[in-house]
Amino acid sequence: MKLLLDQGLPRSTAELLRKAGHDVFHTGEIGMARAEDPLIISRAVEDGRTIVTLDADFHTLLALTNASAPSVVRIRIEGLKAEQCAGVIERVRAVCLEDLERGAAVSVTEHQVRIHRLPLTDG
Repeated sequence: MKLLLDQGLPRSTAELLRKAGHDVFHTGEIGMARAEDPLIISRAVEDGRTIVTLDADFHTLLALTNASAPSVVRIRIEGLKAEQCAGVIERVRAVCLEDLERGAAVSVTEHQVRIHRLPLTDG
């Protein structure tokens, strides 16, 4: 699974995940540090990447557009350092890999992981 880390996450998290064998870029590494969310979503779809973010807007955009891609992982834990962030991402990846590969909006807190399959519609 390929990852695209949003600008709110520490840039060094991408390097730590690459050292662990993951295919990952940070938006700041690819000239998208100030990119708007829809552009980041388009890039993730184009590259087949799952977005990892602290930003609730990505889930909202997926719902409003009835999108089936990309998968988005929203980390709702404040103050994580790069090493902690990388650990959370690796654990979520291990638990949610199949759902993320099929298309999912995942929300992560200190105590739980919630998975919603895409598209985010009632019917």
